[in-house]
Amino acid sequence: MKIDIVSIFPSYFDVLELSLLGKAAKNKLVDVSVHDLRDATTDVHKSVDDSPFGGGAGMVMSPEPWGTMLDGLLQEDSWLIVPSPAGQLFTQGLATELSGASHLVFACGRYEGIDQRVIDHYSTTHRVLEVSLGDYVLNGGEVAVLAMIEATVRLLPGFMGNPDSLVEESHEKGLLEYPSYTKPRSWRGLEVPEVLLSGNHEAIRAWREEQSQERTQRVRPDLVED
Repeated sequence: MKIDIVSIFPSYFDVLELSLLGKAAKNKLVDVSVHDLRDATTDVHKSVDDSPFGGGAGMVMSPEPWGTMLDGLLQEDSWLIVPSPAGQLFTQGLATELSGASHLVFACGRYEGIDQRVIDHYSTTHRVLEVSLGDYVLNGGEVAVLAMIEATVRLLPGFMGNPDSLVEESHEKGLLEYPSYTKPRSWRGLEVPEVLLSGNHEAIRAWREEQSQERTQRVRPDLVED
């Protein structure tokens, strides 16, 4: 998978060199390139924003630098992902869908966002998604892009050492994952549930399913309703 990221803070993505994501890049499982939007500007101040038409607080990112940058990155099969609090909710299902793409381009907006004409223009030629992590507002798209990349890339075949780890995770079956335990059997007066020590795999499976359903009902009843 090829991933291109456009931001005015490219060093934000240095963390992609760490942990399993960094290992995936070294193993050529994913190819990540980060681009500075200011490299696509033409004025001496490298300006990327201007005041909004119609008035209002804040600044809006100008379309011209984005057009110049994205014209050089987008290919026929590219997906353009734009983090936005006004976008559709990012879910495990969407992460799974993105993991099947060959090329993802992430556009990190700042200030009051990117001029809407950028999204409208590329929507006529490419798959464009405005995506939100949740019902809150961040200072920019960088944090959201980091989260989306990790959620997506970890689904690529060969990324996880044990692929079974992906099967029983939260949200894979529409439920939250059951609680997990390890040694010691007793810690600060709290015991590991006896069923997990029984060796009875069917009883363990049933307990985990029950715990998963109970946790989902208690923490995320909206998932049960869905």
